[in-house]
Amino acid sequence: MSVEKRPTCAGDSDFLWRLYAATRSEELAAWGLPPEQQRHLLEMQYRARCQGYAASFPDAEHSILVEEGVPAGAMIVARSQAELRLVDISVLPEHRGRGIGAGAIGELIREAHARARPLRLSVLRTNPAQRLYQRLGFVASGGDAVYIEMEYMPGDSSPGQGS
Repeated sequence: MSVEKRPTCAGDSDFLWRLYAATRSEELAAWGLPPEQQRHLLEMQYRARCQGYAASFPDAEHSILVEEGVPAGAMIVARSQAELRLVDISVLPEHRGRGIGAGAIGELIREAHARARPLRLSVLRTNPAQRLYQRLGFVASGGDAVYIEMEYMPGDSSPGQGS
């Protein structure tokens, strides 16, 4: 399997929308809303998410994760003097379980070691990706009723562990 990362471009907007919708569809279906209402709600949430990330992380790197020439996921990373922040990572359901996310995060772990900075992220308490983050060496460092803050501290384990 060949996975690469490339910068997002204007032509990726349809893919990014489809990726977002795929990551939220199960949750919205459980609400029992009609499909048109689900789509409308998803569109509003997607726009709010994009605007929120742009406001909070204006200099973040936006990348597409490509598996064997096919867009499979996306990742947003913000870098500062204090930390590396994995703002968001998502992989289409049909590409999950192949190491795409772990590989991309492993690269960030190696970068955190090289820069001697912590790698941090926030994850929904209900998100099963917590297990992946823990396997890669992240530990809980705080949070609230909805999100868990997690961090990987360089020197805690070997670079890219679990990738």
